[in-house]
Amino acid sequence: MEPVLVAGAAGLAVSFWAERWRRPPPSAMAVHAGVFLLAFLVLAVLCQRPFLAAGLALGAHVLVLVVNDAKCRALREPMLFSDYGLFSQALRHPRLYLPYLRPLPALLAVCAFAVALTASVLLEAPGFEWDFWAILLLADVGLLWVGCRRARCWLALDPEPDVARLGLLGSGLLYWLAEREPLPPIAAPTVVINDTSEQRPDIVAVECESFFDARRLHAGVPADLLRHFDALCAQGESGRLNVPAWGANTMRTEFTFLSGIAPESLGVHRFNPYRRFARRPVPTLASALRDAGYRTVCVHPYPASFFSRNRVFPQLGFDEFIDLAAFGYAPCDGPYVADAAVARKIAETLHRTGQPIFVFAITMENHGPQHLEAGPGGDVLAVYLRHLRNSDAMIGAIAETLRSRKRGGVLCVYGDHVPSLPAVYAAAGFADPRTDYLIWAPPGAPGRREDLRVEALGARVLRAAGLAS
Repeated sequence: MEPVLVAGAAGLAVSFWAERWRRPPPSAMAVHAGVFLLAFLVLAVLCQRPFLAAGLALGAHVLVLVVNDAKCRALREPMLFSDYGLFSQALRHPRLYLPYLRPLPALLAVCAFAVALTASVLLEAPGFEWDFWAILLLADVGLLWVGCRRARCWLALDPEPDVARLGLLGSGLLYWLAEREPLPPIAAPTVVINDTSEQRPDIVAVECESFFDARRLHAGVPADLLRHFDALCAQGESGRLNVPAWGANTMRTEFTFLSGIAPESLGVHRFNPYRRFARRPVPTLASALRDAGYRTVCVHPYPASFFSRNRVFPQLGFDEFIDLAAFGYAPCDGPYVADAAVARKIAETLHRTGQPIFVFAITMENHGPQHLEAGPGGDVLAVYLRHLRNSDAMIGAIAETLRSRKRGGVLCVYGDHVPSLPAVYAAAGFADPRTDYLIWAPPGAPGRREDLRVEALGARVLRAAGLAS
């Protein structure tokens, strides 16, 4: 029997076992088999050793499974096709991703891969039957075509049931095919700025990393944790905020806030709108304010290339992007630029222009993983609460800056998602994905509370600024 057939069949059998499916539909099994065998056949051509190719294909599959396990634990969501685009970011910014992997399974996978690779190179002589390989490739392409046509009826664009039915490899391919379809029309709400006065207030919106009222976790969290935030809430609008992310995926909440587009209307692009959907001009809060005479600036103490914001934000209406390079020797608290430095950069940005300005700040200090700062056996919640106090101090500092502005100002603060603290949530029985928001303008007014969806927040900011009814 041809070695390429034996190696491919053996590798595919192990791959099916690794997925641990429960009664998958035949079409899903066909797609999985087609994806695995395509990878195997390509690798077999490159290395001329069928069993080595099967081992490499299985190694890649195991890597996907290990990453999926980490993502499910930390973010309560399985791995999607859009996550593959973040692999290069994991290499450039390993601290943001790699610590969530379980060390033992990752180490065992690496060791098994190294042993298999060494054994194959030493024991398997190179050689290849091109005719038989070509027949297998044509058969595999046909299997993929038929499987995808029939499996698409199972696709709900809901991660958990999709991965449960279709598997990681099959759902990944079908999500990729869904991304390749023509982009949906931009259904952004029309932002109408109806104010005609020349004295327009400055607007500062802060997307505060992993910000939420942690006092909701349990009674042991100090009551004065967010004293500046509480004081401003008493003079403005506040409440809980429904956001489309848990523990990460900031870009989802960010795009929804800026565009006002409900995530559900984006289809598959809601999982990472910056991959394709927002690579074209999209009407946003920023573009509406720019058209009304505002200068629009993003402040983010991290490389602008992260999430491809350097390519996306000009399409969203921003005149300028101030990233990590502009922070120089700004102090850090933990591994990231301190929120206090962000407050100072916002103040500098407000003071260097005479026209009204919209500053959209994206902070980093609260970013995990907190367990690296806590150390072995450390209190990850204590680490998070320390950073949260610093965020609260930043909010107070920005409010003081806006109080001093002659043209007035509006401050909006919201959390992009709750932090990834799975052990803390399990101990507290906490499962609320909502964050918190604040809209405040000096000198303040009687506070009111209302829970919102994040896509409605931009319109409330314009209303607070007197620019919309």
